[in-house]
Amino acid sequence: MSRRVRRKVARRGKGKVDLPSCPEIEDEGFRLDQRGVLDWTRLPDDTVVQLFSCLNYRDRASLSSTCRTWRTLGMSPCLWQSLDLRAHKCDATAAASLASWCANLQKLRFRGAESADAIIHLQARGLREISGDYCRKITDATLSVIAARHEALESLQLGPDFCERISSDAIKAIAICCPKLQKLRLSGIRDVDGDAINALAKHCPNMADIGFIDCLNIDETALGSVVSVRFLSVAGTTNMKWNMVSQHWSKLPNLKGLDVSRTDIVPAAILRLFSSSQSLKVLCALNCPALEEDTSFAFNNKGKLLLALFTDIFKGVGSLFADTTNNEKNIFAHWRNSMNQNRNLDEIMTWLEWILSHALLRIAECNPQGMDNFWISQGAALLLSLMQSIQEDVQERAATGLATFVVIDDENASVDGGRAEAVMRDGGIRLLLNLARSWRDGLQSESAKAIANLSVNANVAKAVAEEGGINILANLARSMNRMVAEEAAGGLWNLSVGEEHKGAIAEAGGVKALVDLIFKWSTGGDGVLERAAGALANLAADDKCSMEVAVVGGVHALVMLARNCKSEGVQEQAARALANLAAHGDSNNNNAAVGQEAGALEALVQLTRSAHDGVR
Repeated sequence: MSRRVRRKVARRGKGKVDLPSCPEIEDEGFRLDQRGVLDWTRLPDDTVVQLFSCLNYRDRASLSSTCRTWRTLGMSPCLWQSLDLRAHKCDATAAASLASWCANLQKLRFRGAESADAIIHLQARGLREISGDYCRKITDATLSVIAARHEALESLQLGPDFCERISSDAIKAIAICCPKLQKLRLSGIRDVDGDAINALAKHCPNMADIGFIDCLNIDETALGSVVSVRFLSVAGTTNMKWNMVSQHWSKLPNLKGLDVSRTDIVPAAILRLFSSSQSLKVLCALNCPALEEDTSFAFNNKGKLLLALFTDIFKGVGSLFADTTNNEKNIFAHWRNSMNQNRNLDEIMTWLEWILSHALLRIAECNPQGMDNFWISQGAALLLSLMQSIQEDVQERAATGLATFVVIDDENASVDGGRAEAVMRDGGIRLLLNLARSWRDGLQSESAKAIANLSVNANVAKAVAEEGGINILANLARSMNRMVAEEAAGGLWNLSVGEEHKGAIAEAGGVKALVDLIFKWSTGGDGVLERAAGALANLAADDKCSMEVAVVGGVHALVMLARNCKSEGVQEQAARALANLAAHGDSNNNNAAVGQEAGALEALVQLTRSAHDGVR
């Protein structure tokens, strides 16, 4: 299948060419029939492949099943160089069924130990990049087998949650089995001993990027032997012997970026390293208490950059990505020029974006005291800047950071108004909605989560509605990806609090989308069910919306939840929705509809005996 279609043109007069609005490709038979129907199977192959590339995996598979020609095109190697399994349950059987598509797979993202165990069944021997999260249960044995089966591996990242069952033995296995490894980032390992690090130095001559993040113990002396390393992160690591750091790491000939964020470091040792090293250009020290009052090494005329939280210098980080004050522009213009002269700016900026997104998310999760001024004046803008990165994982983590830092009370779903409006003030709503339009499930999910959390604030909710966010969330609620649908339903739930948004949600088809979610995820999806029922409860308080809920089958869906679901959160929202539906007895017949639904009254009576106050 390698048809090529040439566009015919007609010349009229000297030098004049008319391009027809529809190409004449009669030789290929690609034209409307007598009924005006287009034969899509006659599309040029390259056009079909381009169409496939714009779809998510599920839609790509559905389209491939329509005919033999499209199945062949759907297996084109260029479409299967990257695979993201995070949103899907991937066991050995599922992986084996995907194996025929993965011969040319180069990049893989997964979630959880079960997916990690299944990776070898993909038979993707040419994998170059593997990235996994929710890796707490992954063992040395699993990681060693993955390394042994993928000797072409160049990048391995596990985190940001802790890899509690991985030890130095697995790191040694990785080093021996993957000699082409260039990037290794692992989070939450208890001990990284000298033997493991020396194995990396010996067997991986191209090792350029090492991240041992949130670890307990690292052999600092051994790290000084990895002479190829250009970027090193020990963020959040405890029990570091910083006197050894200055002695051994200053000798690393290629070290350009060092991340010691969230560590209680001894300023003299680390700053001595920063000032004495001939190659080190960036020292990232976010949220390091020991550096709070020492900014003397913040910037110097050698073109070096120190990023230290709680100092005015940190404001300048934003000017690496966006406009700030003229003084900061001049400082960082000098830094950029210095880096450009060394031709390392792109590489350093790529690393720096990743490090900043990771560090800021960790800080947002911990929510330390005294951060309000930072988040409002600098942090929100920096996260929004990172959302514009070309790195998908940086974009996702920045969106997750926005969703996290704005929440100040998980139990009561309370958000900080100043932080939320800082995001809105810096153009964050439009950025998030643009990301939510992406075909990538991960970006859709994290963007929708941020929009949902921010929309607790009434002013932000209004901005989301004005920017077309209701239609976007209603569309995402129809997603076949449960994570995306859950976050979108949460966004509609928060937006439906405002009386002025209820009608717009109904007009966008949001009511039906929410009801369909209940039927689609009636089992195994308590999170999406609670959000869908909560949104329907708010909408049911409006007379017109309540009728829409009844028309699209909402009464049956809510009664089904009240009768069968064991989650107290789902029960509470289902009961609230039914109560609101029945409250319009003077204006519609929904109260009768609730009473006439089989099992409704019995279910409600049963819920009055619940041990949960909200349900009763």
